Amino acid sequence: MVPDWIPFTCLFLAALATAFAVTPIARRIAVRVGAVDEPNPRRINKTPVPRMGGIAIFAGIAAAFLVQYAGTMFLGWPVVLVPSPRMQVNYWMLVAAFCVIFATGLLDDKFSLKPMQKLAGQVLAAVIAVAGGLVIGDISNPLAPGFIHLGWVAYPLTVVYLVAYVNIINLIDGLDGLAAGISAIASMTMFVLSVWAGRLDSAALSIAVVGSSLGFLRYNFHPASIFMGDSGSLTLGFALGVSSLLSVTRFAGLTTIAVPLVISAVPILDTFSAIVRRTRAHVSVGHADRGHIHHRLMDEGYDQRQSVLLMYGWTALLCVGSIVMTQVETIPRILIFCALLALSMLFARRLHLFEPVLLHHYDPKTGEDELVSPADSAFEEEARAQEAHHHGRHGRRSR
Repeated sequence: MVPDWIPFTCLFLAALATAFAVTPIARRIAVRVGAVDEPNPRRINKTPVPRMGGIAIFAGIAAAFLVQYAGTMFLGWPVVLVPSPRMQVNYWMLVAAFCVIFATGLLDDKFSLKPMQKLAGQVLAAVIAVAGGLVIGDISNPLAPGFIHLGWVAYPLTVVYLVAYVNIINLIDGLDGLAAGISAIASMTMFVLSVWAGRLDSAALSIAVVGSSLGFLRYNFHPASIFMGDSGSLTLGFALGVSSLLSVTRFAGLTTIAVPLVISAVPILDTFSAIVRRTRAHVSVGHADRGHIHHRLMDEGYDQRQSVLLMYGWTALLCVGSIVMTQVETIPRILIFCALLALSMLFARRLHLFEPVLLHHYDPKTGEDELVSPADSAFEEEARAQEAHHHGRHGRRSR
């Protein structure tokens, strides 16, 4: 009988070594095809940096599963591709979904796809995974005995869930090593929870993501010689979403479903605050700005390394909290969740994450409406006008 730790250690090492070895190759490919991030006012990098690091991350995950297959066939390792009793998963469909999400990111790295084109690729990958049997299970009713049967709603809900996970990692990928490090921490937490739950498929995927992320991080930590690009961030986000569903579907409790959300709370909060911030400024939700967590930290005086390490620590704290949540009774679990949420919201408020960094400004010289940032002289004037308008509306409502 093979000890459980041996297969998982081999998967981790295979993903780590492959990602580490393939990253320089991915960098050369990116340079050759012109997938290079040039410096601009919104980006942090001051010199051109090739992207497409997702090639190494995807290769690491693929290598881990080749090792798993060889171990199962020839070394007597336990079979990991066994779905939860609550669902039947076609793992080849999951492989196809991973290929689609990786290809979508790869095309975006090369051609800079339009938002709707990229979204279409994300939805297609999620639909393939759902068609393969990966769906959110029934949820236990917190108000009465029994379960809440989602029925057909489970299918579109799962698609939305996976697409959301893909985008929260994509949006937080703004500093050297940030997305890779957070993905590694979150996946390591998911690995521990999956092993405890007996979900070997989720555990295998999670430990493969940890290895791939750390192997790539050697080249991606500041100063980065390569960025992961969308080929990496979309793949990592999709992997986190899939592993959370594979693990959670065995448990139908509402608080257990919340655990993956706690693990990924930092990128989720960053995405949520971006939506609020841009809505308040009356600009498109998809319009990029310099109001993300890492931008705010750097505005506070932290350098790249310090900002990234601080966000690593924040994520690690949330992950420890999520592990504790699974080991206590319902009431303490809810209290821990509320405490973690409150601390995160206080941190967000301290960093002014919900305050707009883009505002509309009418330029009388050109007669055009333009977007201004804090670097523009007209920004403060527009901010004061918006605040006065807000207070005026609030005063009228109170009367």
